[in-house]
Amino acid sequence: MNKAILGKKVGMTQIFDANGKVVPVTVVEAGPCFVVQKKTVENDGYDAIQVGFGTVKADKLSKPLKGHFAKANTGALRVLREFRLADTAKYNVGDAIQPDIFAEGDIVDVQGTSKGKGYAGPIKRLGQHRLKETHGTGPVHRQAGSMGACSSPSRIYKGKGLAGHMGAETVTVQNLRVVSVDAENHLIAIRGAIPGPKGSIVTIMNSVKKA
Repeated sequence: MNKAILGKKVGMTQIFDANGKVVPVTVVEAGPCFVVQKKTVENDGYDAIQVGFGTVKADKLSKPLKGHFAKANTGALRVLREFRLADTAKYNVGDAIQPDIFAEGDIVDVQGTSKGKGYAGPIKRLGQHRLKETHGTGPVHRQAGSMGACSSPSRIYKGKGLAGHMGAETVTVQNLRVVSVDAENHLIAIRGAIPGPKGSIVTIMNSVKKA
């Protein structure tokens, strides 16, 4: 990872490119982020920077976090993330990371938490097939199927697709293109959809598969 920034998903819209074609984009309010702490090989066993984003009232923080932010002199921040960048030497505690680290045409990966959809059955959750409703299939046409014999193996094998909580998990969408960067208003427009509801926190980082 060479560069990364935290942001808040604003929502989707569409813009027109130079050829007059409609481009669907997701707008992200990216930064400013602040370097709160530097991890080093000598002290922590690896190189990384801890980055904070978003303001919060200081009285909502615990005493350890208040001291943590006071030491960095960054003010109270809502979200903390750690990035293992290829070159952390150029960053110092207190430095601001602005959205102009990305430019139009960059290929990025965007990570966020997907929308929670509650408790769902295996057909909706895992895309399993349903049974036909003819010839006595009965009231089990949307159930998960056999749970295994009672004598052997007397249990359910690991990995069997069952009903359960759907969504609300970390999702990364790869190889999205940056359409525009508005450094003055801290906005980045990214072609396509990204995970999470409006207002959720996302991480934008350079793509690991495309230069």
